[in-house]
Amino acid sequence: MRYIKRLFYFVLSIFLLSAVVFYVSRLAPGDPLVSYYGDRVEKMSPGEREWAEDRLGLHDPVSVQYFRWLEKAFHGDFGISYKYKTDAADVIGGRIGNTLLLGGLGFLLVFGLALLLGVFCACREDRPADRVICRVGVVTGCIPEFWLALVLILIFAVHLKWLPGSGAYTVGGEAGAADRIRHLILPLAVVVISHLWYYAYMVRNMLLDEMGKDYVLLAKAKGLKGGSVLFGHCLRNMFPSYLGMMAISVPHILGGTYIVEVVFSYPGLGTLAYESARYKDYNLLMLLCMLSGIVVMVCNIAAQAVNGRIDPRTGM
Repeated sequence: MRYIKRLFYFVLSIFLLSAVVFYVSRLAPGDPLVSYYGDRVEKMSPGEREWAEDRLGLHDPVSVQYFRWLEKAFHGDFGISYKYKTDAADVIGGRIGNTLLLGGLGFLLVFGLALLLGVFCACREDRPADRVICRVGVVTGCIPEFWLALVLILIFAVHLKWLPGSGAYTVGGEAGAADRIRHLILPLAVVVISHLWYYAYMVRNMLLDEMGKDYVLLAKAKGLKGGSVLFGHCLRNMFPSYLGMMAISVPHILGGTYIVEVVFSYPGLGTLAYESARYKDYNLLMLLCMLSGIVVMVCNIAAQAVNGRIDPRTGM
């Protein structure tokens, strides 16, 4: 019964998300015909404009447009992209790999390094190394991602000319692994630096809280060394909570990845979302919002499942 209830809320949330995005996108200022026809829109007569809107299905009331889109979406037809003149799903399919590469690597690095850094600081609580790392981490965690990206581009791409400042690869170098790695370094650095300390600090505090519990004092009284207690008991007991934190943090890192993609002109879903909103590419924007929303909801459900395993009282 619990899983049926979750499924119901999941489907209801997707439906409400689609309705809100559909209506809000059409209330925003701008002309979707410009996305499809370009500068020719300015030379269109009223009759030609009416024909163009009717061709794209924009002449009907918004409610009619929405239910028509919903009916087609149930059959896997999400419409065409006005800007790219092809199926919106195909456009996303050509970009999603880049976002998975950047976001996936960023996610693994953030949580791998956060675990190491959090353990290091917890072992040296209130010592000089811990204090310095805490202060530096607070500063880096407060720097906006777009500003940090611009600074790194200015230093390493403009002045030093060591690394490329935009794109996912050099034109004609799509198959070159080394070229792709060079283009990933700066965007990946921004994703990691922007999120690392936030999660490292949470690991540090969770470990310190665990190390203050009675079973740790009892283990130390029995003669166990601090390292064996930390890695054999504290870290193991904290790890389920860490997995739940990883699950619920996916939307946080995904949103940061989208911002980084826009600044670096990285051809991923973030850049695509910005373009679709800017050019009123309704079908593409709808599919991107739905895809991102589903990822967020699935991650929240996964986090609830992990927390329910840890503490059954939190289960739905």
